[in-house]
Amino acid sequence: MRSSQLLPDMPDISQKMLTQHLSELEKDRLVERIDFAEKPLRVKYRLSEESRKLMPVLFEARRFSEGHPATQTDPTDAPRRGHGLTVNGICF
Repeated sequence: MRSSQLLPDMPDISQKMLTQHLSELEKDRLVERIDFAEKPLRVKYRLSEESRKLMPVLFEARRFSEGHPATQTDPTDAPRRGHGLTVNGICF
């Protein structure tokens, strides 16, 4: 998946910030970067085997959180939109 394909699911994040996050995920071996020997430069990302192993845990955490909405008392604790992980249209 190209990084530009992820941007519509994260409207409040810049291309630069997304690239930085993808680089961090690559260092953590959660995504794999594929460089194509083309001009202009083309790069794709895919989930690593390690991250695919985590998917059942993430799906279960998501399912649990939907049944247990967070109570918010302090507006500064509000989650920031666009800084989560979206996989196949599912935001974590």
